[in-house]
Amino acid sequence: MASKSHGIQHLLQAEKKAKEKLDEAKKRKVKRLKQAKDEAFVDIENYRQMRENNFKQKQSTIMGSHGNLSVKVDEQTKTKIQSLNSNYSQYKDALVQHIIDMACGLKTELHKNYRD
Repeated sequence: MASKSHGIQHLLQAEKKAKEKLDEAKKRKVKRLKQAKDEAFVDIENYRQMRENNFKQKQSTIMGSHGNLSVKVDEQTKTKIQSLNSNYSQYKDALVQHIIDMACGLKTELHKNYRD
């Protein structure tokens, strides 16, 4: 009987060691998973930050070119307005005189189809 209890004790100790090894393996696995999750989170944040920086750079490039374009359009508009004002000042008196001459210098005559 002593040998049976010794064998049972040996089996219980082996089972206890196996359980401890399994628990340690589970703890290592959980630790590795947590570490992998943290590393993945850091990688994702770095990638997100990189993509956001690229987007901001492209956006500033595009908006900058739009800003330059609006400055050019404003300059062209001012130039055109100055040109129109200059032409208006130059031809205003002559045009008014021409319109007055046309309105006052009408020749009155009967239409050719008019019969007495």
